[in-house]
Amino acid sequence: MSEQFDELLYDTFKVLLDTYPPAEAVKRLEILGTSPDAIGWIRERHEQERLQIRELEEPRSAVMGNRDTWYTGPREGDKCWPALVRQLERDGWPQEPAIRSLDDSSTRIVSLLDHPREPSFATRGLVVGYVQSGKTTSFTAVTAKAVDRGYKLIIVLAGIHNGLRRQTQARLMKQLVAPNPTLWSQMTDLEDDFRPQANPASYFGKSNRTHVLCVVKKNATVLRRLARWLDQAKEYLQDCPALIVDDEADQATVATKSINPLILAIMGSLPRCAYVGYTASPFANLLIDPSAQDLYPKDFIVNLPKPQGHFGTEVLFGRYALDGEDPEQVDDGYDMIRSIPEDDIDCVRPRTRDEVEGFEPYITDTLRDSLRYFWLVTAARKVRGTGNPHNTMLIHTSVNTGVHNSFEWPLRHAKDQARSRLQDPDLLAELRALWDLETARVPAEEFGEERVSFDKLLPELAGVLDGCRIVMDNSSSDARLDYENGPVTAIAVGGNTLSRGLTLEGLSVSYFVRAVSAYDTLLQMGRWFGFRNGYADLPRIWMTDELNEWFRHLATVETEMRRDIDVYLTEDETPLSFAVRLRTHPSLRVTAAAKMKSAVTAASSFGGKRVQTHYFRTDRNWIVHNQAAARTLVRGAQLQAVRTEDRSAEGRYLLREVPHELVLEFLESYQFHEDSVECDAGLITDYIRKRVRVAGALARWNVAIVGNPLEAHEEGFEFASGVAVGRVNRARLVPEPGKSVRADRADIKTLMSRRDAAVDLAGDVAKLDEHGIMEERKRQFPDTGLLVLYPIDRVSQPVPSKKLRAPLDAEEHVLGVGLVFPKPIGDDSEVSRYLSADLSQVVLEEEDYSALEEDS
Repeated sequence: MSEQFDELLYDTFKVLLDTYPPAEAVKRLEILGTSPDAIGWIRERHEQERLQIRELEEPRSAVMGNRDTWYTGPREGDKCWPALVRQLERDGWPQEPAIRSLDDSSTRIVSLLDHPREPSFATRGLVVGYVQSGKTTSFTAVTAKAVDRGYKLIIVLAGIHNGLRRQTQARLMKQLVAPNPTLWSQMTDLEDDFRPQANPASYFGKSNRTHVLCVVKKNATVLRRLARWLDQAKEYLQDCPALIVDDEADQATVATKSINPLILAIMGSLPRCAYVGYTASPFANLLIDPSAQDLYPKDFIVNLPKPQGHFGTEVLFGRYALDGEDPEQVDDGYDMIRSIPEDDIDCVRPRTRDEVEGFEPYITDTLRDSLRYFWLVTAARKVRGTGNPHNTMLIHTSVNTGVHNSFEWPLRHAKDQARSRLQDPDLLAELRALWDLETARVPAEEFGEERVSFDKLLPELAGVLDGCRIVMDNSSSDARLDYENGPVTAIAVGGNTLSRGLTLEGLSVSYFVRAVSAYDTLLQMGRWFGFRNGYADLPRIWMTDELNEWFRHLATVETEMRRDIDVYLTEDETPLSFAVRLRTHPSLRVTAAAKMKSAVTAASSFGGKRVQTHYFRTDRNWIVHNQAAARTLVRGAQLQAVRTEDRSAEGRYLLREVPHELVLEFLESYQFHEDSVECDAGLITDYIRKRVRVAGALARWNVAIVGNPLEAHEEGFEFASGVAVGRVNRARLVPEPGKSVRADRADIKTLMSRRDAAVDLAGDVAKLDEHGIMEERKRQFPDTGLLVLYPIDRVSQPVPSKKLRAPLDAEEHVLGVGLVFPKPIGDDSEVSRYLSADLSQVVLEEEDYSALEEDS
């Protein structure tokens, strides 16, 4: 065959793919008399293209093994995708890496849908993104490519509030409909949710070539209308490939009495239907019963990569090290979190429902600082003249609309007072001090920006205050944040209407004290995640210390969850054979109780893992008790260890092959801090006993003491006669420099270094990474555990470069503990501290939801 003829033949095959699935398209070519050699060449080339899509490095995906990769990317003649690309380029998107990444990820997702000409299908997939990371753009791209290949009906389930539905409608009209208006029949618009049209059959008959777009709320009234309308057209729907995109798929979709059955009913009326859920908090979706006829993502889960420049939980709050990571390489997060004292909470949020009526908020010092800082930031951004033209501050203290509305007068008064005092030297001095402090704590240069001096921004302040709106954005108010009619400067007070999916443009300051009880709710409250082009150095968040710690834990959960999803790729797992585990927290539920009915406690082994204390009390009684437990262990180990190694010149001692009974006695005596979820003494001791009983492993332990070399005349920390070392320095994390610290909890974040985890290993282990150390431990000590004791100096002054650290300031020298478990050979004994979906029935082959039932 000539090269020209080859291309012509392959072009014919691609044209046939618009009408037929790949296997059927090949049969059509055979009917047309194409030679077996040519058919073989076409199959081989198409398989190469499909392989390129399946093996994309990003996005990571878990896929049922028998899914056919039919879509291999855009091609000449497409209309919606090229139009979307042109729109994004006009909006300033660079081809590399942004548009290319969007192209790759959307191609992968569309390839996991069924071919629109398959006689019937009911795909269920889930796309996991990050909060405010461009998920809407992702599903717009998926929709564009699906429509270019023949999907006829597009239903977008856009949250439960009008604000998100309207914002989504506007985006799709601009990016999909406006460039190709003759391709579309819109069943919804900016103002109106779905309302039935006469003669629904006319939209789906063969004479109508347009694509039908419905952007609807997850509201029972609206979905019943849509279900009835589709039922009237059911005889025409056999030839109607449908794509349902569920934005914020964990909200209202899972385990709700009205919305969940209605979505399933709509899907049931569509013989060719692909359902794709999008969410940044998939905790509820991953706990659906996979064996039920529900929306568990049985066909695929796609893990979108974090976009360049995205602010997420880990960036802002830091996180704890996961198994296999070097703790020293895990960042503390940016110095952008400001602490709200417990005493302030009663001033901005009623403690009980009885206090809601008549509640009057008070402008506390922290709220005043956050308001002033917002006005200063807005003025500085006007000086810079770059990035998003809008400026927003979010105040979120309660879901109660009455509480929101009570803020209006105090905020207006604070704004008016600031405006009237702009010539007051005292106020100007306070504003200058605040600005200088904040810009010193987070240098602009670290983000590639230039610091704006107070003198440069001052001339802009009057205009900022004059143009600043105070918006009560909630279900009882008609006021809304509207970014469509020119630059906006606004302080928004709200709850649920602002906490899900809705993009707060130019968000730079948040004041956040709302108490929540579930991971997904907490994560979605964080409207500050996203992109901050041109002002990445300026965002600040005021919140309580407890919320700050919860977000740090959540950052760890989120990272671990995404890593679990990535396991699918490396271990040839599918969504029906491997359940993503979700680490638990003593004060937070994974998701609402109703959504966890099908969850089971998942098994988690300590094998091959490192456990370390990073929370400590600082009061004398607690510390002295733990010191005594450690000394008892060391004295017993001196008597019963097979060999003792004095490495005091390095500040270390090593007692080898200590009986496990001494280790168990120590773990049962030592008091771990109640917030140390990873250090559950009961689970650890159960695991050790089970390994000893079942496999004869962990019967012996190496006990190490890791400190510093003793200097001349220095009083070290004595564990036993002849066993003393210098103390190590471990400063505590603190959200505010100069802020008073808590006696009941000090968080040092990291105790063990990678070197410490190899303290008992022979040979040159200095250059080994975490994985290498575990493999070497498996080789040298396959059945021996390591317990490390750390005497921590009670003062522990931080090094000057650590801005988010403060002295430990304990009443006595603290005793830290680290445990390293060998990676077992063969089966491991298991203990539990995770939740996952219950896969036992699979056969292989607290949010406010009142809006769901409101009349719309």
